[in-house]
Amino acid sequence: MEKRLKLYGFNNLTKTLSFNIYDVCYAKTEREQKDYIAYIDEQYNSDRLTSILCQVTEMIGATVLNISKQDYDPQGASVTLLISESGLPEKIDRSCNCGMYTPAFAGEAIAAHLDKSHVTVHTYPEYHPDNAIATFRVDIDVSTCGTISPLNTLDFLIDSFDSDIITIDYRVRGFTRDTSGKKLFIDHKITSIQDYIRAETLRRYDTMDINVYQANIFHTQMLIKELELQNYLFKTDVYEIPPKERLAISNSLRREMIEIFSGTNVYE
Repeated sequence: MEKRLKLYGFNNLTKTLSFNIYDVCYAKTEREQKDYIAYIDEQYNSDRLTSILCQVTEMIGATVLNISKQDYDPQGASVTLLISESGLPEKIDRSCNCGMYTPAFAGEAIAAHLDKSHVTVHTYPEYHPDNAIATFRVDIDVSTCGTISPLNTLDFLIDSFDSDIITIDYRVRGFTRDTSGKKLFIDHKITSIQDYIRAETLRRYDTMDINVYQANIFHTQMLIKELELQNYLFKTDVYEIPPKERLAISNSLRREMIEIFSGTNVYE
């Protein structure tokens, strides 16, 4: 266990984790594409996303003060949590949306607020009008102040979604001081975000790092290695498709993933 730093006053470091995933699917007809979007909206609605973020908050040792959530028409959802590092404060501002979150709370719009930190998630389901590819994107941001760090939630987040492409950014900003008055610009050891992802998960992906150590900026991208076609078909059995068409679909799916991973329309 790492020795805890002795600080002068409050730990003013801000640690921000941005976690972005894409799930790719093949839905041949326009009806299938719309059904896929509806399925994703049902599976990852604001209630389910709220549950995931509350578990993330619990894992980093924080307390939820307030929750805001919204499902959108025609698709997509957003959830925001405000969290506290050290439990509930003596006073909670009840004017902030619904106030303190409790599991029994029920309603159409909810927001979560933390006294030092926040957790947010947004979803973006969409489909291509021409090539039968549907894509579901999730953006999660966890920003914490003080001693808590969101890095230990990565395995849980990856497992919570069907993650074909993953982009993770982590940054530590600001500074704090030790008891001698010396500035500390980071309070934990890190060489790569991959250090915080279990080896079994990493073996499933091709990975790439871009790190700026002097600025405490860390970036990792991950692309799924194996493409088992059945996992990417919506309401279709792989054996109903002729072998030549299977290959074409697999190539189309892989192309979509490579373009998202590289951020470029590589085949233009």
